[in-house]
Amino acid sequence: MYAVIRTGGKQYRVKQGDLLKVEKLTQDVGAKLELEVLLVGEGPEVKLGAPTVSGARVEAGWYRTASTASSGNFRTQEEGWDRIRGHRQPYTELRITGISA
Repeated sequence: MYAVIRTGGKQYRVKQGDLLKVEKLTQDVGAKLELEVLLVGEGPEVKLGAPTVSGARVEAGWYRTASTASSGNFRTQEEGWDRIRGHRQPYTELRITGISA
């Protein structure tokens, strides 16, 4: 069984046991979450919500919070000065622990 969930303004297709990277959330490590379910099922038994499926639940456990590798650029000028730009985007990893229709 799989589900489509919404978090951080994005939609993800998940199944039980998946490790999912989402926008940074503010809960503590080890916290349990219930995510917003837009679609749940498998094969001909798919339930589509308007906008969410009532009674469907996707539970996730907090796995870790980290930052991505630095994305940026290094710029040089002939005058002899250098400039480094970039940032590290924070994210949260969730492990999907259960899906119920």
